Amino acid sequence: MDAAELPAQPSERPVRALPPTGEPVEEPADGLTQREREILAFERQWWKYAGAKEQAIHELFGVSPTRYYQLVNRLIDKREALQADPMLVKRLRRLRSGRQRARSAPRLGR
Repeated sequence: MDAAELPAQPSERPVRALPPTGEPVEEPADGLTQREREILAFERQWWKYAGAKEQAIHELFGVSPTRYYQLVNRLIDKREALQADPMLVKRLRRLRSGRQRARSAPRLGR
């Protein structure tokens, strides 16, 4: 099964594969690139099985999960992303903030 055939969870809608990095990507009027729009669409999905998301990241985006999450973190800090999908971006920011607090708690003696 190739990346275009992977079912999205739970809505069962496929995520389109992205163009290679070397190709120019036009920015729509809202200021987000096509790749950024694809990342937001991918993040809207819910994953039932451990490891399924990481495998899909590699197949769809052609990057490691670590690099992908770096891109996501940069994207959710953009004002344009917040305007494009406020509920999703706020949820991702909240999750990131919780992980940061969990990492810093042992150092702060909490």
